[in-house]
Amino acid sequence: MSGAQGQTDRTDDLSPLQQKARKALIWFASVLGGGAVAAALAVLAVVIGLNAFGRNLPDYKQLQDYEPPIVTRIYAGDGSMLTEFARQQRSFVPINAIPRQVINAFLAAEDKNFYRHYGVDYLGIVRAVLVNLKNVASDRRKVGASTITQQVAKNFLLSNEVSYERKIKEAILAFRMERAFSKDRILELYLNEIYLGNRSYGVAAAALNYFNKSLDQLTLAEAAYLAALPKAPSNYHPVRKKEAAVARRNWVISRMRSLGFVDDEAADAALVEPLVPRSRAGQSYFRADYFEEEVRRELKALYGDENLYAGGLYVRTTLEPRLQAIAERVLRRGLFAYDRRHGWRGPVRRIALAGDWHARLNEIDMPLGIEAWELAVVLEVSEAEAVIGLADRSLGVLPLDQVKWAQRWLPGEFLGRKVEAVGQVLSAGDVVVVERLEPAGDDEVLVGYALRQIPDVEGALVAMDPHTGRVLAMVGGWDYRESEYNRATQAERQPGSAFKPFVYAAALEAGYTPSSLVLDAPFVIDQGDGQGKWKPRNSSNKFYGPSTLRVGIERSRNLMTVRLALAIGIDKVVDYAGRVGLDRHVKPTLASALGAGEVNLVNMTTAYSMLVNGGSRIKPTLIDRIQDRRGRTIFRHDDRPCPGCALDAWEAAEEPVVPDGRSKVLDHRTAYQIVSMLEGVVQRGTGRSIRALGIPLAGKTGTTNDAADGWFVGFSPDLAVGVFVGFDQPRSLGPGEEGSSVASPIFKAFMAEALKDKPRIPFRIPSGIRLVRVDPKTGLPADPSEKSAILEAFIPGTEPNGRLAVLDGGQGLGQTEGEVRSGTGGLY
Repeated sequence: MSGAQGQTDRTDDLSPLQQKARKALIWFASVLGGGAVAAALAVLAVVIGLNAFGRNLPDYKQLQDYEPPIVTRIYAGDGSMLTEFARQQRSFVPINAIPRQVINAFLAAEDKNFYRHYGVDYLGIVRAVLVNLKNVASDRRKVGASTITQQVAKNFLLSNEVSYERKIKEAILAFRMERAFSKDRILELYLNEIYLGNRSYGVAAAALNYFNKSLDQLTLAEAAYLAALPKAPSNYHPVRKKEAAVARRNWVISRMRSLGFVDDEAADAALVEPLVPRSRAGQSYFRADYFEEEVRRELKALYGDENLYAGGLYVRTTLEPRLQAIAERVLRRGLFAYDRRHGWRGPVRRIALAGDWHARLNEIDMPLGIEAWELAVVLEVSEAEAVIGLADRSLGVLPLDQVKWAQRWLPGEFLGRKVEAVGQVLSAGDVVVVERLEPAGDDEVLVGYALRQIPDVEGALVAMDPHTGRVLAMVGGWDYRESEYNRATQAERQPGSAFKPFVYAAALEAGYTPSSLVLDAPFVIDQGDGQGKWKPRNSSNKFYGPSTLRVGIERSRNLMTVRLALAIGIDKVVDYAGRVGLDRHVKPTLASALGAGEVNLVNMTTAYSMLVNGGSRIKPTLIDRIQDRRGRTIFRHDDRPCPGCALDAWEAAEEPVVPDGRSKVLDHRTAYQIVSMLEGVVQRGTGRSIRALGIPLAGKTGTTNDAADGWFVGFSPDLAVGVFVGFDQPRSLGPGEEGSSVASPIFKAFMAEALKDKPRIPFRIPSGIRLVRVDPKTGLPADPSEKSAILEAFIPGTEPNGRLAVLDGGQGLGQTEGEVRSGTGGLY
C-alpha cells in the first residue's frame, strides 16, 4: 500500500466533524505562516525606513556642551546696572536650581511620562490618535503627542516644518538623545530654551516678564500659567485673552492634582487665585551712553559678537555713577553757556498758524538733544513778550528778559545788535525750543518759558584715577542720541599748549630747573624746502624777555617753549611724548612742541595722570573685571598677584602687600617738579580762575590756532580730569575764546562738585626733592622780606646760588645739547 493511499484511508476513517476540524487547522497554519512573512516584511520595511531617515541627521551630541544664549550685563563700579547686551532676553538656570513645583507643572502639561519613556511615549501617541479622531468629527483642535525630548530635538536640531518626515526624524533623535543624556540634562535644556511669549526665552525670563518674580517666588497658580504657554503663548495672553489663559492654567493645575503633584487643598486654592500679571520692575539702570558704547566696542574686540550678545558675561566697569552724573551736568552747562554767548541761529522751522496749528506742531519730529525742553510755536509777538502754543494745546509766554541773549549769530562767532524787543528775534509761526520756568505765583495767567537752542559746539570730559588708569566718568558730547560720535575717544585734535608740560619735563630731565631762564623774544626759523619762515608768537602778541621755566608754563609762553625744545632737541620731546602715549601723531618738528600733534582726550588725561602719580606708567581702562556665565574671572585689569588676599575670614591679620608692577616713564622727582609748576598755572597763570575753589589743584589750558580747540587737563592728588571743547568740523570758537574761557569753567565746576566735602589733600612731595624759597620772577633765592616768594622744587644740587644764564637761542655754534648758556645763538 502506497503512502498516499494509506493517508487517504486514514482520512476516510475520520468522522465528518473531525475532517472539518482538520481542514480548519490546515487553513489557520497557512494564514499564520503568511502573517509571519508579512510581519517580517513590515519589520524589514521599518528598519530600512529608520535607516534612511536616520542618515545625515544633526549631531545631537553637540547638546552635551550646549549653552543657551544669555544676556551680557554691564555694571558700574558700585554695582549699579548700566546696560544689557543680548539678542534674546534669557537667563540660564541649572536644573537643580529650578523649583520642583515649576518642573512638575511643565511635566503635567507637556509630558507626564517623561521620566518613564525612552524618548517617544507610545501610549501618548495612541491616546492622541483616539482623541484626534473624536476632535476631527467635532471640529476641535487636534492634540499632539510629542515628548519633551522630542521638543528639544525639534527646537535645537530641526526646523518647525509640519511633516511626517520631520516627526520621524524627531523620534529618531529623541531615542538617540535619551541614550546619550540624562533626563535632567534634557529637561534643563528644555526649560531654559523654550519660548514662552512676552520676549521670554526660558522659564526664568518668563517669571520675571510675566510676574516680576524669580522662579522660587512663583505661586503654584503662576507656575501652572507658565506651563500653559508652550503650545501657543499668544493664545493665552494674561490680559488680551485672560479667559482662555485662566482656563488653560486651571487645566494644568487639575492635571497636577490628578498626577499627585499637589494635594487637593493647594489645587483648590490655586484654581481660584486671580491671574494678575505684573510688569517687570524698572531695572535701576544708570545711563552713561558714551561710556557704555565704549565698553561694548572693547568687549566686541576682546571676545567677538557671539560672546558679547550671547555669552552671558558679567562685566564690572570702572564707572563711578556720582562722578558721571556730575560730568554730564557740568559739560552740558558749559556747552550751553558758550553757545548762549554766541547768539541765536534761528527757529527750528516755521509753520502756518491758520487752521489747526496744533496738528502741524505735533507733526514736527522732536529734535534730538533737547531732553527736558520742548517745542512750541510763536502765536503772537509784542515788544515785551511772545505768546507761544505747546504740543498739548496749552499756552505760555516768552518774556523779553528770556530772549535778550538771542542776538543774531554771525559767521566767525560774532554777534548782531543787542536785543531790545522780542520782535527782533521771533515772528509768529516760528517753531522754537523752550524750557518751562518756575511759576512766579498762583495768580500768573500764563506760564513763563525761556528761549533755548541746542548747542552747535561739542565737547567731552574724562575723569580718571591717576594711579590705576580707571576711567571714572566719560562724556563724549552734548547728547548721545543726537550724535554717537565720542569726542573723548574718537576725536583726535591738536591739544595746543596742553602739550607743553611734556616739553618742560624733557627739559628738566636734560638738566634744566624750574628757575632756569629762557628768553621770551621774537623767534624766526627757516623751515627749508621752500616752506618759508616759521614765526611763532605768544597769544598776547607780546614779548617778555628772560623768564623762568615756571613762568613759561604758568603763562603758556609759546616762544620760550619753542626755544627750549630747540635747545634740548625735538627728538627728546618726541621721546617723552612716546613714554606717556602721545606720540601717535607727534612729528619731530618744532611745531609739535606747541601741541600740533593730534591726540584724543582719554590719552591726554592718561598722560597727565602719569605726572601726578609720580611718573608711573598706567593704561586707561573702562573695565575692572569680566566673568563668564559660570562665574569664572576671564579678565582683570589689576592682575597683580596677591596670595594674602584670599582669606576665608579677616581676623586682625596683617594687611597683605600687593606689589607695584607699574614701570617708570619719568623720574618721580621730575614728575613732582612739573606738578608743582602746573599748580602754579592754577595759582597765578592761565588757569587762575580755578584758584577760587581753595582746593589743591593743578593743570594746563590748551588753545590751538584760530582758537579752534579749547582744552583744560588737570588733577588733584587722586583725580585727573580732561576737558575738550570744539566744533566737530573745526572752526574758530570766536574772538576772545580760548581754553581758559571754554574748558577751564567746566573743569572748575566738575572739581567743585566731585571734591565737595572731601579732605583737602596737598600734592605729595616725594623723596629727593628740596624746596627752596625763590623769587618767582627771577628764580633766585628770595630775600626773607620778599612777600611774593614761592617754594620751588629742586633736585638736591641744582638749586640756584647766583646769577642765572639765559637761554636765548637754542642749539648754536659750540653748544652741547641741553647746555644752558647765554648769547644770541643766531636766532632773532
